[in-house]
Amino acid sequence: MGEIWQLSATELAQSIRRRKISAREAAEAALKRLEAVNPAINAVIDYRPEEVLAQADAVDARCARGEETGLLAGVPVTVKVNLDQKDFSTTNGTRLQARNIAEADSPVVTNLRRAGAVILGRTNTPAFSLRWFTDNLLHGATKNPRDPSRTPGGSSGGAASAVTAGIGHLAHGTDIAGSIRYPAYACGVHGLRPSLGRVAAFNASGPERPIGPQLTAVSGPIGRTIADLRLGLAAMSGFDPRDPWWVPAPLEFSDQPRRAALVRRPGGLDIVPEVEEALVDAAGRLRDAGWEVTELDDIPALEEAVELLVRLWIGEDFAPWEEMTAQDGDPGAIAVIAEVKALLNHVSAEACLRALVRRSAIIRDYQLLLQKHPVLLLPVSAELPFPDQLDRTDFSRVWRAQLTQIGLPLTGLPALAVSTAEVGRTTTGVQLVAGRFREDLLLAAGEVLEAGGIPTSPLDPVF
Repeated sequence: MGEIWQLSATELAQSIRRRKISAREAAEAALKRLEAVNPAINAVIDYRPEEVLAQADAVDARCARGEETGLLAGVPVTVKVNLDQKDFSTTNGTRLQARNIAEADSPVVTNLRRAGAVILGRTNTPAFSLRWFTDNLLHGATKNPRDPSRTPGGSSGGAASAVTAGIGHLAHGTDIAGSIRYPAYACGVHGLRPSLGRVAAFNASGPERPIGPQLTAVSGPIGRTIADLRLGLAAMSGFDPRDPWWVPAPLEFSDQPRRAALVRRPGGLDIVPEVEEALVDAAGRLRDAGWEVTELDDIPALEEAVELLVRLWIGEDFAPWEEMTAQDGDPGAIAVIAEVKALLNHVSAEACLRALVRRSAIIRDYQLLLQKHPVLLLPVSAELPFPDQLDRTDFSRVWRAQLTQIGLPLTGLPALAVSTAEVGRTTTGVQLVAGRFREDLLLAAGEVLEAGGIPTSPLDPVF
């Protein structure tokens, strides 16, 4: 069987339910693994071993009484530090929130606990969760376990780094512009950005979010297998009355069309050969499994969607962002806001209202396209995972490569990053997009891609 920490979340949950492994044994193995490898990668920035073991003992007690233990019975799971977890700081990687102690669990943590998960620790994020690179002045830098010269991604870089290195069996991430999909891609695992309304979210420790983030930011799972993403999604997606956007949509639908459209260069992306090879290979894997795969030249209004997403995310004025990042002092966050301001020229309340109107039309175009082609096969990024900190020296190159990361969240559609191959010390993969609440189609296609071979994980950090 190997070490307990090497098991998938699905395998471990089954073993604990069958009482082949105790939840305490799993927690002890997870803590031992964390303490062995986390100093090298700095993925987990806060954890309390006594609480972890107490959670595990509670799961074992339910097992002993013959009670239901949940989908994630005893599985150690990490949560991102921008999410409320009772009695922990919701720092979001900034010194300004270092003392922001949550008085209650967020809906995601509530649902994970309800599913029997053991919350192992809190994972790192860049300051204000602003970058596709993960470091900050409060918690330090997170490293990519496969190659420390490459970014672990961001903003859920700690989450992806942890699960890749075997710290926990499943990780929580958030995504407003690629923060689940890109770290999964960069670290060589898989990440699911669910539909808007699928996973309830709310942080009582902070102010009410502006309308842009409410419409574009979601929580979802990062894992080593597609089966684990399926399990994580089911666990995270329970009802919570604190989120008015939550929708009681089924996880599975009766129709399962096996039709996909390959789009090699959405928005005119200038993709590197390794990315194109991954797309062609993925299309071949789907065809070999009986899928009908056609090829399209483009998807609707990607560059416009990028601009609208950023307008809604920033809101009516750059000044609050400039003030916050200046107060924190993080050079990466300060640079991102300055660069985005230069790209956007101006924001205003009127521009935000126009963006909301135009958003509806763009969503309509995607929904019509997905009626004909239920799954879209796209690049995650135009490039292989970036050299770490590349945005500090060539922001325009990074921004241009990430168009699908930024633009697609405007639509509220689900998207899945599947890692499919190793390229030297790094990895590559593809992105799948489907209709609203059709995560079932993404996971079905993801299983086909996974069966054709994926990068090895978990692994020891290679330094």
